[in-house]
Amino acid sequence: MSELQAIQTKDACPVAGPYSQAVLTPHALYISGQLPALPCGELPSGSMGYKTSLCIANLKAILSAAGSDISRVVKTTVFLTDMKNFAEVNREYEKHFGVNGAPKPARSCVAVHQLPKGVEVEIECVALPGGGGAGHSEEEIERRVAG
Repeated sequence: MSELQAIQTKDACPVAGPYSQAVLTPHALYISGQLPALPCGELPSGSMGYKTSLCIANLKAILSAAGSDISRVVKTTVFLTDMKNFAEVNREYEKHFGVNGAPKPARSCVAVHQLPKGVEVEIECVALPGGGGAGHSEEEIERRVAG
């Protein structure tokens, strides 16, 4: 595997600009902020809990494409346009992180003026590579990245 690999999967929402969904390094997987969007790019309406679940579903899809999983996430950053949504985001977030014996990742939550496409929440993360997902070999990851 080369030192850096861009990770791209059709199972997560497409990027909203000139960047990768994620970059895999020998020591970490850096996943770009995920919007509350479907894999086709549609931004559905719904509760903040539902929107948070969409962000996390996109993170999980990218983690899997890179051969990792949510139990290997070490740091997240949550961006909110209104801190009044903090409690509802937390209720959904805790259903996915730090479960089944995995440690809860370190986290920052930042209030911002605006987010891309007018969304109210965005979540990015850093994870350890490997040890999860669908157990992809290095060759399988390289095939996914290339294709």
